[in-house]
Amino acid sequence: MTLIANPIYDSVFKYMMEDERVANILLSALLKKKIVELQVRQHEYANTQRTNISLFRMDFSAKIQDDNGEEHLVLIELQKTWLPTETLRFRQYLGTHYLNKENIRKSPDSQFGLPIISIYILGHTLGELREPVIYVRRRYLDYEDNVIEGKDKFIESLTHDSIIVQIPFLQKRTRNRLERLLNIFDQNCRLEEDDHLLEIDESLFHEEDAPVLTRLLKAGVAPDIRRAMDVEDEILSEIEARDTVIMQKEQLIQQKNQTIQQKNQTIQQKNQTIQQKDQAIQQKDQAIRQKEQTILQKEQQLEQKDQLIRNMIRIMEQDGLDEQQIARKLAIPIEQVKQLK
Repeated sequence: MTLIANPIYDSVFKYMMEDERVANILLSALLKKKIVELQVRQHEYANTQRTNISLFRMDFSAKIQDDNGEEHLVLIELQKTWLPTETLRFRQYLGTHYLNKENIRKSPDSQFGLPIISIYILGHTLGELREPVIYVRRRYLDYEDNVIEGKDKFIESLTHDSIIVQIPFLQKRTRNRLERLLNIFDQNCRLEEDDHLLEIDESLFHEEDAPVLTRLLKAGVAPDIRRAMDVEDEILSEIEARDTVIMQKEQLIQQKNQTIQQKNQTIQQKNQTIQQKDQAIQQKDQAIRQKEQTILQKEQQLEQKDQLIRNMIRIMEQDGLDEQQIARKLAIPIEQVKQLK
């Protein structure tokens, strides 16, 4: 068993991949193609800020050899992260390649960009996909979904292939050379007392991959690399503390939103009750108005009846009848006759 530095740390990963021979071994194993030439590209997006420690990126220009022996230039974008929230930044970084004029082919194809291959080494998992290494390849298809043979520079410059490595699913797998090599990322091999180191079975590695172990072995004892890992731990602790505070605030906001929602529901219920009471009052007011109108009509009818009796009393008086006789003829009390006269 051999103790190596943990390449999940940015400082170790950078130290490992800055060695051209080691980078060639790892990238050629991932690409499953021979890399004839490889060069680290300088860019302004490397992880130098404390707030961006969750994602590390390196870019390479490479001349790769196909199975038929044909060589061609490609750009390799290598990104490493352990947070599942970096998708937008992946897209932003990829977009910089398409915008960069340095990534245009030299003559005679100067109008076309170089093909891009994106490699993502993830410390988290992708939903239901449980394979440790996933290849996303382009295909040319016609309308009937038949494969079209050959390649076109225009299409190649506007699309790209991807390789995704899910570190949590490595789990000491050794089905092929690539899985054996990727054991250097397997976090199940961490020492219990020191996350900076992994305990690796060197017998799993092919002889030609030994430089990778040697490089990580050197990183594990390099004082500057050890200090850099300590700094990363401190930064990660700060990030975790910050994320904890953010999560607590989000929970508090959620609770307040629930309280507000409950209050809004209570207010809505009260408003409904008030609306129902208003409707009841409105109905009662309408009933009262109807009764008042009925009373008014009855009063008008009574007034008309009284007026009719007055007219009859006046006629009977003109005929010489007294109050007693008029009361008998009209079948009303004599008091009413006196009142209506």
